[in-house]
Order: sequence, then C-alpha cells, then structure tokens
Amino acid sequence: MGRTARSAASLLRIILVVATIALCSVMPGQLISVKGEGGEAGELFVTIIHTNDEHSAMIPHSPAVDFRPDLPNPTVGGYARLATAVEAIREQKAAEGEPVLLLSAGDFTGGTPFGWLVPEGIPAQIAVMHLLGYDAAAIGNHEYDFGTDLLVQYLEAAGYPEASEKTVLLASNTVPPPGHPLAEIFREKQIFELENGLTVGLFGLIGENAITVTNSPEPMKFTDQHETAAKMVAGLQMEGADLIIALTHSGVDEDRELAREVAGIDLIVGGHCHTALVEPVIEGETIIVQAGSMLECYGFLELAIDPQQGAVRLRNGPEKPSLIPLDDKLALHRQVDQAVKGYTSELNALIARRTGGRFLNILDPVTRCDFNILENPSPRESPLGNFIADAMRLVTSQKMGQRADFAIQANGSIRGDLISGSLEHSCSKVSFYDLADLIGLGIGPDGKAGYPVVSLYLTGEEVRRALEVSVLLEQLLGKTFYLQFSGLRYDYNPRNGVLFTVPGLNVPVPSTRAVVRAERYTGEGRQGTDEDSYVPLKRGDQKLYNLIADSYILSFLPMAGEMVPLLKIEPKDSAGNPVPEEELDSLIVKVDGEELKVWQTVVEYAAAQPLNEQGEAQIEPYYAETGGRINQVSSIPFLLWPALIVLGLIGLLILLMRRRARRKSERKAVVP
Repeated sequence: MGRTARSAASLLRIILVVATIALCSVMPGQLISVKGEGGEAGELFVTIIHTNDEHSAMIPHSPAVDFRPDLPNPTVGGYARLATAVEAIREQKAAEGEPVLLLSAGDFTGGTPFGWLVPEGIPAQIAVMHLLGYDAAAIGNHEYDFGTDLLVQYLEAAGYPEASEKTVLLASNTVPPPGHPLAEIFREKQIFELENGLTVGLFGLIGENAITVTNSPEPMKFTDQHETAAKMVAGLQMEGADLIIALTHSGVDEDRELAREVAGIDLIVGGHCHTALVEPVIEGETIIVQAGSMLECYGFLELAIDPQQGAVRLRNGPEKPSLIPLDDKLALHRQVDQAVKGYTSELNALIARRTGGRFLNILDPVTRCDFNILENPSPRESPLGNFIADAMRLVTSQKMGQRADFAIQANGSIRGDLISGSLEHSCSKVSFYDLADLIGLGIGPDGKAGYPVVSLYLTGEEVRRALEVSVLLEQLLGKTFYLQFSGLRYDYNPRNGVLFTVPGLNVPVPSTRAVVRAERYTGEGRQGTDEDSYVPLKRGDQKLYNLIADSYILSFLPMAGEMVPLLKIEPKDSAGNPVPEEELDSLIVKVDGEELKVWQTVVEYAAAQPLNEQGEAQIEPYYAETGGRINQVSSIPFLLWPALIVLGLIGLLILLMRRRARRKSERKAVVP
C-alpha cells in the first residue's frame, strides 16, 4: 500500500511520528508485563530488531535522489542505513552479554525496480539480507509475484536450501506438493538456542487476506492459520521454547484475532498491512509489533523472559522507542552499500536493455514536478491514479496508431505517491526509479517484469458494468480493487452498491444501480474539464469501445460475471468477437514484437509532458488535484424506488377510485 512522503507533506508526517514517539516516551506504563508479572531474578534478556514489507527498497527513496546537498537529505530507508543501525545495536548488546535476533515478516521482494531482478535469477534482496544477518523471514504474498518456478530459481541462486543456515524462511501454513523444491527450502518452525541460555521458537504464517491477493502461488496450498499456529506452538513448547515468536504476513486485525484464538504466542512480528505501530499492541498475553513498510523504520524491542514463571516483559524505556526512523541520521554501511551498488549496476544494465538504451541509470531524471502527485489512502479518485490511467490510454493509443476510448488501473497496483525531490530551478527532478517504483509489479508471458498493457473491446453497457464492479469491489474488498479511470467520468451513490445481504450466508446482492450518471470523454489529449467534450454513456449502449487495461485487471474482470451474472463483462476483439479465457494473451499490446509494459507508458508519458522555460519536461499542474472523474453523490436509495413505485400506484389507484366515485355521485344528482 503507499510510501511516506519526504517533501513538505512528508516532513509534516515525520514531525507527527516523532511527536507521537516523544509523547509515548513520557507516558506511564512503558514497562509492560505480559503473561505474568515477571521479575529480575532468573530473567533472560533478548533484543528483537524487526522489519516487514521491505518490497525491494534497497536504496534510500521517496524520492530516490536528492539534488541539493546543502539541504537535509529527504530520503528514507535503504539496507545500508539499516545495516549501520543493526551493527551498532549488536555491538552494544554484545558488550552487555545480550543476544540479538533480526527478523522479517515477509514481502522482502516485489515493489521497486530492484524487484525486476527476481525473474532474472539475481537474488539481490535475500543476498543483502544475508549480509545483514537476518535470522529468519516469513514468506509474504509478493514473494509469489513471478510464480513459484521463478521463486525457486531466485532462492536457489541465493544458496537455498543450504542458505537456511544464514536466514531461515518460515512458511508454516504453506504446503508444497511432495518433492517440490520449496518443500526443502521452506520450514515450518525453527528453534534458536541463544548464547545466554534462552531458547526461542519461531514459526511463520501467511494470512487470509494476503492469500487472496497472492498472484501466482500454484501449486502451493495453504492451511488454516489458527489451526497451524496452535500446532506450531504445541510443537515448540515440547521442544522447550522459552519465548515463542510468530512471524505473520497477515495484518494487524488478523494478528489480534490470532492472539485471541491461539494461546501461547508471546510475540507476533507482523506485516502485510504496512502499519507503523509506534508502540506495541498488547492483545491478551501477546505482544504485537509491525514496522510499516519500505524500510522507512525498523522495530526495536528489548524483552525480558523468566522461563520459570513463564513471564515476558517489555524493557523498552522512555529513551528507547520501539519504532525508529531510517533516515539520514544513519550513515551508509560500507560493506552493504558496496553490495547494493553492485546490484544497482545489474539493474541499470537491465533497464538499458529494456528501454533500448534510452535510460542507462535508475536515477536518470525523466521529468520535473513542483508538487507531489498523491495516491489517496481511501478508495476514491486520486491524482496519481489519473496520471497513470492517462499514461496508459494516451501512450498506448500512440503505439497502436488509433484512439483508445478508456483506460483503467486498480488501486492495488499503484504502490505509493510520486514525491518530487529537492527544489532546483524552482522545480525538482523525478527519476526513472521514482516513476517505475509506482507501477512496476507483475510479469508478462514474456517472462519480463511488469504487467503488460492489454487492448480489448467492450460495449458501452459493459463499461458501465465495470463502473458498478468498481463500486461493488470497494465495499466488499476495500481499496485494492478500486478502479481509476481515464476517458470518462461518473457519479455514483455508494449506498446503492449492495441491494441487501442474504441472511445467514453473509452474501451481498448488488443492485447494479449504484452509478447515477456516466459520460465518456471525446476530446484530445489528457482528460480535461471542458463540458463540450463529454457525451452520455447510456445504459444498454451496444456500441464497441476500446478499453486499455493490464493483464492483471483483465484476469479478474470476467470473474464479476461469474459471481453476478447481471455484471457480466466479456472481453472482445475489434470485430466484437468474444475472446476465450485461454486466448486472453492475444490482447496484449506489442511494440516491435515486445510486450508494452504499464511502467513503460508511465515513464514515456512523464517524459512527454509540456516543456518548461528551461526546455525540460514538467508535469502539468492538472495532476496536483483530482479531476472530478469519480464523484460520490446523494440520490434516492435504490431500495426506496420499489416502495415509491408501489406508493405511486396506490396513490394513482386511490385517485382513480375517488374520481370514479365522484362521477357516480354526479350522475345520481342529475337523475329525476
């Protein structure tokens, strides 16, 4: 989900985080006892450093570069900064005789352009994690982004299964088929015998929501999280674990439920929902932590364990917050920085090949921008969604040599905000990395990173159904599947999305009448606000329109009709012939025989923005705000319409009866 901004807007957020940490540090109750009172006699100490959802954020980012060395560096994250922090903590704790564990809650791949090295078999992320000395990591949903075959290739290149001696990969509720290579790589649980005599047991889970958004996990099967956790806890207790830690890629809500339902878990190190917990959540006898995402912060826990009493105590005092920013206060660790630079060189070579030599470095500037283009945190129209959808529609139109009517993109594929760097000539540079980072997920049939662009045809009625699907999915699944559009605008009443929910089954029945008004844009260039450029897109319209999407969206659009026949959407070719599911790859747009990727359209659109006074591309101010494309409105609830119709009929019937009675009375009056 999005990254923290480090421009004017992001600095405000950092100030708020620091203020919150400071406030928490002076509040009473920082020493929290869990599972018994605990005491100093017989206690064993351990420090836990944890991260999650690193998403290949190997270099400082948001923005990826700073062009004004005389100003504070606005970048955050990067493994080289984390390595400096980890090294300092280990040195301090070693002098005190206290062991340290470094843990990840999963999704260490995916995300940034460094994720594109995975299908190339270059294990950049996990190799650097080995350098830092990660003891264990969970497997998240994005580890499956390129399918299990490429995941195996990636992990074997990193030295697995032997590399489990460096970093154990925990996937307790993941079941590979017998004989599958991942059966030798993934482990259900792990015991660490620490040098101070403490025995720590770990297991790893992927959560229910994470499983639903996993791209290509086949042939993996997933077992029930709670049943698996109970089994792991029992096994670790039998092996003498004094402290039991669950690495979960589930989200805070599922973590809290896990803590309530499964006894015996002392600490949950979580991930998936990208929540930066400023202080731990205590659920019953379980401590729950999460460190945000993209290595913006790392988690720091000092624990005291009394094996005899079964007591676990948080030792973090006022001067030691449990969530610490990874910012420019931390120097780059020399050895890790050199390793990252080596992988950066490999990524640069890959990008040079993928762009035909147009871009040779991930930090090459593409355009300028004097504002931030934001992805709204709620499922609504966003400026960044408009920018990406416009890029897909306009660049693909140019490549195909014909006008595309519409383009759509899902919120879940947009990975954050476009944050401009330090100001120079009153407008900051935006690098290739900054742009590709936004929309670089997925892989195509060509085996190359990035979802390919697809061109399909739908009737006007089906386009309206796609709008209804977007409203419905927002209510059922949240922001991930909410669609951003180019080439149209529409008004909708979210209260009319679901007609009613079937009692007992909790199955919603959609109304298919949430969209109040829809109009298509007929003007040239990016979508504007000129009223003369819009014409109604009416219900029942059977004209064919060209829709630009990506292979990910194309894969789930037909599913709407399977769930709700009234929302059936059938991809077609330009002649209106339905395209069978097994032939959907034929809709992929190719340029000179190569798949056109979504990230390519975004980079090219940014580079083609109008020129400023210095002759450089500069993103239009239009994208500083939303453009009125998706509008929530109030209207009569759909369920009231039948009642109003019935009331109207009753009223009409009463009126007719009264009129008839009056005429009958008048006839009687004139009879002699």
